[in-house]
Amino acid sequence: MGDPKGFLKIRREGPKRRPVEERVHDWREFYQPISEETLKAQGARCMDCGVPFCQSNNGCPVQNMIPDWNDLVFQGRWKDALKMLHSTNNFPEFTGRLCPAPCESACVLGIIEDPVSIRVIEWNIIDRGFDEGWVTPVLPEKPTGFKVAVVGSGPAGLAAAQQLARAGHAVTVFEKADRIGGLLRYGIPDFKMEKSVLDRRLDQMRAEGVEFRTGVDVGRDFPTELLLKNFDAVCLAGGAMNARDLSVAGRDLEGVLFAMDYLTQQNKINAGDAIDPAVRVTAKDKRVVIIGGGDTGSDCLGTTHRQGAKDVYQFELLPQPPATRSPSTPWPLWPMMLRSSHAHEEGCKREWSVSTKRFSGQNGRVTKLQAVRVEMKTDPTGRTQFVEMPGTEFELETDLVLLAMGFTGPVREGLLADLGVKLDARGNVAVDENQMTSVDGVFAAGDMKRGASLIVWAIREGRDAAKGIDQYLCTRKPAGRAGGPAGVVVR
Repeated sequence: MGDPKGFLKIRREGPKRRPVEERVHDWREFYQPISEETLKAQGARCMDCGVPFCQSNNGCPVQNMIPDWNDLVFQGRWKDALKMLHSTNNFPEFTGRLCPAPCESACVLGIIEDPVSIRVIEWNIIDRGFDEGWVTPVLPEKPTGFKVAVVGSGPAGLAAAQQLARAGHAVTVFEKADRIGGLLRYGIPDFKMEKSVLDRRLDQMRAEGVEFRTGVDVGRDFPTELLLKNFDAVCLAGGAMNARDLSVAGRDLEGVLFAMDYLTQQNKINAGDAIDPAVRVTAKDKRVVIIGGGDTGSDCLGTTHRQGAKDVYQFELLPQPPATRSPSTPWPLWPMMLRSSHAHEEGCKREWSVSTKRFSGQNGRVTKLQAVRVEMKTDPTGRTQFVEMPGTEFELETDLVLLAMGFTGPVREGLLADLGVKLDARGNVAVDENQMTSVDGVFAAGDMKRGASLIVWAIREGRDAAKGIDQYLCTRKPAGRAGGPAGVVVR
């Protein structure tokens, strides 16, 4: 504990966002740099609690040793802080930028004061590590002779791949898109995480021996039977990519599309890809409606601003949350409360308790949206229902509608159907305590197994699956290949 009275003397300070009028005209990350002295002072606010709830599953699923590296930052021991951070988290540069920081919601100081600025300290530790050249390949002592396939290159797949490669296994990551990274590459706008942040980590993984194969849709481009034949174990990390749709009249009109298609296209443009003008989607000078109030909706909102939208509305079916922590989610739980993102700061008309009824248009293109206000009620069986409020129907002119209502689970056609893995009650891939599916040697991690969740959970899931795979391989010999016993995944 760097300063026993730090939390009494120092106020919380996080990174400041670049001015709205500046940042909406580019795609660079929207935070300004923060000084080393400020970071040291923020580290001193950590109380080194007897029971650090920030490290619990509610606070940090990867169980970062937060008080330890806060103290190391206060002492100026940045390299040691980096080692401590990497001991539990493969990709702190991702979580630091993209995680909503449940660790801060579980911070003990947060009971009576503003919590410790954990997230900003985290990403500054790792960014300094890269800048100083401290992040180098971690190579195994010897190869095991085992081959492992990882299907999907989002945070869960990448975490599993890195852990397995460091244990000495030959790892091949299959990605159906043209670039590695999954939603990190194409779902996250550059203003939240510039892709150089992802690329520098992928360079490290290549140096550690991970092989990346892009443009391969396993189950279609690469037969499932070959996957099982050519690899000693398989990790399924394809995400929960079934987007929740809106089954209303006019859904098929041009200009009504899934948020992820919209975000992916803009990320491709930012990466230098040429997009056919016939399929190019832009919000420039348009009236946009975003349906869905979560992170994906916020990402769409920030993108529309940078494309030059005329007006933007964001509709949410649920009622507006309270301004402060709801009694239903007491500390240290993730609080139910109103949150406004950087994108809302840039401008938006937010509407709550709105249900979209239909779309209408001209010449096959959307021009209007019809909706109604609803109230949330509980029926006699305890089920929640959204009941339309009479006389609250309204119509809104719109040129572009983005559906950002979340995801319903993994795509079952193709690979999952071919493998015949069992699904749980929610339609996700079912696994045992070692993360293995109902098919021997096939494991699952991340949203494909858990359902759509936080990036920090994806990394935790990938690490857990890697541990299960490594233990599974320890009991076997590589089929037809020379090599030593399986390695031990560093936890």
